[in-house]
Amino acid sequence: MRRVWRALFTLSTVVSLLFLAACGNSGGDSNVVTIGWSGPQSGGAALYGKNTLDGMKMAIDDINAAGGIKVGQDQVKLKLVALDDKYLPNETATNARRLKHENGATIIFTPHSGGVFAMQQFNVQENFLIAAYTSEPKVTEAKNPLLVRIPPNYHIYPKPFSEEMMKRFGKKVALVPGTHQYAKDWTALFKQTWMGLGGKIVAENPVDYNKESDFSSAVAKALSAKPDVLFVGGASQPTALIIKDAREQGFKGGVIMMDQAKLEEVEQVLKDPRLLEGVIGVRPASQWPTEGTKKVVDSYKKKFGADKIPTSEVLYHYMAVHLFAKAMELAGTTDDPAAIRAKINDASKQLPSDKIPLSVEGLSEDGALITQPKAITMKDGKYVEIQLSFQ
Repeated sequence: MRRVWRALFTLSTVVSLLFLAACGNSGGDSNVVTIGWSGPQSGGAALYGKNTLDGMKMAIDDINAAGGIKVGQDQVKLKLVALDDKYLPNETATNARRLKHENGATIIFTPHSGGVFAMQQFNVQENFLIAAYTSEPKVTEAKNPLLVRIPPNYHIYPKPFSEEMMKRFGKKVALVPGTHQYAKDWTALFKQTWMGLGGKIVAENPVDYNKESDFSSAVAKALSAKPDVLFVGGASQPTALIIKDAREQGFKGGVIMMDQAKLEEVEQVLKDPRLLEGVIGVRPASQWPTEGTKKVVDSYKKKFGADKIPTSEVLYHYMAVHLFAKAMELAGTTDDPAAIRAKINDASKQLPSDKIPLSVEGLSEDGALITQPKAITMKDGKYVEIQLSFQ
């Protein structure tokens, strides 16, 4: 019996020592900080979710390969924990609590406005920072002190998009947007803008981009109203299918895409650039003329294939992870979300432009990163830049 107890004692001691070694901060050991993510990994927006994760994974791999970040006297490495929320806000809320309380995440990313709104109900009380990848301006209008909105807000798009399409095609528009919260809000602003410019809405047929795969009947119903322009928007793949259906049904007018859909992805689905004649949307981030963008695009192609092009989601998330990592270094903490957010503005000015894609000029008073996006449209088979106003 003594031998058994002696063996158990020895085993217990070994396990305890291993645990202490794993938790120790001295010597060459590194601490690990969890970065959380909740987004769609299934359904029609799965590719959209994957793109955000690919950017985060690339950034974390690069940071860890360089030795991690130095927080105080500790060398810290990053770990990503991702949970599928199926694009459902209630699932985002559940995931966020798991990421905070089970995984210890101080920063939690989500790539949809519904998820952001859900987390805003309790993130201050439960003390975690929301990294909001949505151009929905309402998320920053809420003045949440523990939130950073990553992309620019979509208010800058409807007016120039509408003016360009009216000038080229006419003033009658049919709407075939998504039914998710972001699409509803974008559509409401677009309708107000279009009618304010003297346009007419001849049809409105929203569809669930995340669940539907056959959009032909919704498109046919919209086209029966004889529009000059179609307004569409959601994840890139279903958006592309709607454009394809419209062209196959004989529509030759203009197409306005919400900024969630990306032209480079839509083009890959359509496989025929001619179908994009008259389409207007955000400029592919991979075309930004910076050394940092070129390096990350090249790295992405080596990792995922020479024919693959990183979308805005990839590049913005790559940049954002580096930004939050630098903010943790400057704040001297990985578990104080308020201190980390307070250093975002300073961190944005210390990101090396030769390594980071896209440019960040700082953090606005309401918690949005200050960036300068571009828009393009296809004219006569070539993409042409559209001027945006940031006033």
